[in-house]
Amino acid sequence: MDLGTILGIIFGFSLIAVAMSHGGGISWFLDGPSALIVFGGTIGATLVNYPLRDFLGVFSIAKHVFRRVEFDPNRIINQFVQMSRVARRDGILSLQQVAERTNDPFLAKAIYLIIDNPDPEVVTEILETEIDALAERHRKGADIFTTMGNFAPAMGLLGTLIGLIQMLRKMHDPSTIGPSMAVALITTFYGVILANLVFIPMAGKLRDRSAKEILVKQLILNGVLSLQAGDHPRVIEQKLHSFLAPRERRSSFGEVR
Repeated sequence: MDLGTILGIIFGFSLIAVAMSHGGGISWFLDGPSALIVFGGTIGATLVNYPLRDFLGVFSIAKHVFRRVEFDPNRIINQFVQMSRVARRDGILSLQQVAERTNDPFLAKAIYLIIDNPDPEVVTEILETEIDALAERHRKGADIFTTMGNFAPAMGLLGTLIGLIQMLRKMHDPSTIGPSMAVALITTFYGVILANLVFIPMAGKLRDRSAKEILVKQLILNGVLSLQAGDHPRVIEQKLHSFLAPRERRSSFGEVR
């Protein structure tokens, strides 16, 4: 589990709950019809905006927000330095054992491509297409959450308008104005909470994860092309280090570049 995501959700909702409990009680902020308007309206508007298949797929995408994933570019770079030494000593075919042992399907595919196809342009085209398709899938998942984050406050405002209309219809009884106004504002409260503590932060986390995963795949693409070209291990490391900020670079040759 991703500790930052869990702590962020707990911390955010806890502080809001503390603020709600002061001067009244949390029960004051609980209203079934308001929740139905915000949740139902947000889901309905999102379904209109996206195909059903894409919307249902967002639930499988959401698990990536809570899953802890380690992206270590320097480990990938060091792995290519080692593979370069093996390939220069034993030939490119010796890397097949690496492809068979790795748990990364993209790395395995890239290695098999340079073994089976000597044309670097073909290898580049295939791997870049896969990276672009991955980026598009990730973009769509993040966009759905962003869309839900945009719709939720609007649905909250809609609920508030409904509540105000109902309140105005009962203006003949002044004792109902205060409670009716409170209920009317609760829907806006729900929409703001959902948008700013759930949907939009989840979209941001997905974009961050996507950028890191794409960086690793770009490292792999450039690494296998360097292996295919027979570059020296130090040259491969310098090429791949160009993807990282200087402070993030760790050299396997005993120096930080």
